[in-house]
Amino acid sequence: MEVYIPQIIASGIAILLLYIAKFIINKLVIKYGQILQISEVRTLQTKQVISTLLNIMFVFVIAIIWGVEPHNLLIGLSSIFAVIGVALFAQWSILSNITAGLIMFFTAPFRIGDRIRIIDKDIPIDAVIENIHTFYTHIRTDENELIVLPNNLFLQKIVSIKKENK
Repeated sequence: MEVYIPQIIASGIAILLLYIAKFIINKLVIKYGQILQISEVRTLQTKQVISTLLNIMFVFVIAIIWGVEPHNLLIGLSSIFAVIGVALFAQWSILSNITAGLIMFFTAPFRIGDRIRIIDKDIPIDAVIENIHTFYTHIRTDENELIVLPNNLFLQKIVSIKKENK
């Protein structure tokens, strides 16, 4: 039992740091969302994604503390991603949509309620942003048609924001 005391102490410190990091980051995300007037739903989604990333990092830190070699972790991780990639096929697309959703949250180029024009040579779209989720953005056209765009595709389009006079 005494042999494991350094690992137990380090694990306790890692747990404490995890909770402190989550607390600080959650406060920062909430404050940032309030400053930019971002909806509570988007703020909650962003907090959940960041919390998941922190939890994954925590698992790696605990594994290293308890003696798992980082090289072995990378081999295991690559094996898991290979299985997921074969099983789901769209793994990287999902990750790119989550990343695009985070980019849209923190850079705030668009907000819910903004009237936009997607400049596309084949089908230009005039619409209002109805909702921005982790994976998709919902926009509603003037014809009341709901269009659901993956976030990574939405960020690849040329979009002009039409500011309304208030």
